[in-house]
Amino acid sequence: MTTTIGADGRPRCGWATSDPEYVRYHDEEWGTPLHGDRPLFEKLCLEGFQAGLSWITILRRRPGFREAFAGFDPAVLADWGDAEAEALLQDSRIIRNRAKIEATLGNARTLQALVAEEGDGALDRLIWSYAPPPRETRPESLADLPAVTPESTALSKELRRRGFRFVGPTTLYALMQSAGLVDDHVAGCWRAAST
Repeated sequence: MTTTIGADGRPRCGWATSDPEYVRYHDEEWGTPLHGDRPLFEKLCLEGFQAGLSWITILRRRPGFREAFAGFDPAVLADWGDAEAEALLQDSRIIRNRAKIEATLGNARTLQALVAEEGDGALDRLIWSYAPPPRETRPESLADLPAVTPESTALSKELRRRGFRFVGPTTLYALMQSAGLVDDHVAGCWRAAST
């Protein structure tokens, strides 16, 4: 499927179904360049939680995630330990997966160490340094979109080397799409026409 026509008559990427939250996300966020350590840290965490699930599941729970994880403030989360992790395992607003919760808290500590070493914006600079050059041609359909790229594989390797977890190449390509490092709106999508 290339595009789908929304209730408003706009053509969108085929994955942007009639679910209002998916449509809003597609129209306002997906593929829009995102900067800043905290916003990118949140994306990194949510993409990790999404592994094995549908993105709409995460979108619907995102307000609860933000509340449960202190707005994804890495300075706060870096100080959380076993008691907070156990409390999160009881929080029905989020995906209650121990490994993903522990990875989020550990990633906050890793980010804090990175910022202490390289200054504010360190995660932003690191992630964006792996942005591929713009495509010469726009993808025609969802089938034309890769699951991983050399850039997402290299970024995954670098983040893992630095101590981040739940940052596989597929997860990081999804982050690249959602944070606008790549523009994967398909031909015919109204967002493709506006960029």
